[in-house]
Amino acid sequence: MSEVTAETTPKNKRMRFDIKTAGPAIALFLLCIIGFLLNPAFLSEGNLTNLLTRSAFIGIIAVGATFVITAGGIDLSVGSMAAAIAGVMIIIMNAAMETLGPGLATVLLGGGCSILLGLGAGWINGVLTTKGKIEAFIVTLGTMGIYRSLVTYFADGGTLSLDFAIRGTYRPVYYGSVLGLPAPVWVFIAVSICGWLLMNRTAFGRYCTAIGSNESVARYSAIKVDRIKTMTYVIQGLCVSLATIIYVPRLGSASASTGVMWELEAIAAVIIGGTVLKGGYGRIGGTILGALILTTIGNILNFTDLISNYLNGTMQGLIIIIAVWLQRGDWGKAKASKS
Repeated sequence: MSEVTAETTPKNKRMRFDIKTAGPAIALFLLCIIGFLLNPAFLSEGNLTNLLTRSAFIGIIAVGATFVITAGGIDLSVGSMAAAIAGVMIIIMNAAMETLGPGLATVLLGGGCSILLGLGAGWINGVLTTKGKIEAFIVTLGTMGIYRSLVTYFADGGTLSLDFAIRGTYRPVYYGSVLGLPAPVWVFIAVSICGWLLMNRTAFGRYCTAIGSNESVARYSAIKVDRIKTMTYVIQGLCVSLATIIYVPRLGSASASTGVMWELEAIAAVIIGGTVLKGGYGRIGGTILGALILTTIGNILNFTDLISNYLNGTMQGLIIIIAVWLQRGDWGKAKASKS
């Protein structure tokens, strides 16, 4: 009996692994078929371009979230962080107009400030979590409120608008295209490649996995746990800043409603892609597919009017719950043990 178990267990493990790995790709393929059957315009060039562009924002943030979650953390502040960074970017660029003019120098100044703010915000989250010994959930819940109130204060309860003259220079960052693909999609591709290499081809990625699997064992293995965990939040902040840089020219404004629910969408994309919410296993490729799946679901809902757009958050919440339930992988075993 033990020999049979020994022979079948490795095979079953491989089959289960393959199904979990291919699951997001299969789900995306089926969604595309459903979208096409409901409305053939779903596969039109314009809609696919729009779908990829919208996926870029959440996809870039979700790549950073993959590192945080793989190392056993979580960041609920990404949406508020993006709103605060966007607000400060607009204030700085409008102020620099008088000295630098509406040209490329002002846009580069805004982009540089965005990156510095993102790195700083991520570092604060990381240090408070590791050195301050405060739960990541509490830290990022607190900074979420701080960032959201800051952008509301900066905008005096209204909206911060980018100077119209700067918009002309900044506009190609979102609306421009290279080799037929929108600029945000190229940024998404570049971030995804860098994220995949960092996760799968460097010691840093292995350390994130080890820390998420068992932090105590990782610490005894001479891994600098605090430094690695802080770096995951810094990477998250960098990804948020990059997403904000390509988001600002879309509307040319920032307000308290900017980036609402982005944290939920980023976490959903990561979990749908197969990364384990408790840490210890992360998949950048799966995260990319997860971001595409979320955007595709929203796109299909918009195309078909099957469900009100106001219920998109409900759909995303349900998807997270179902994905985590499927990740447990013991729903079949529990039933078998009862019988």
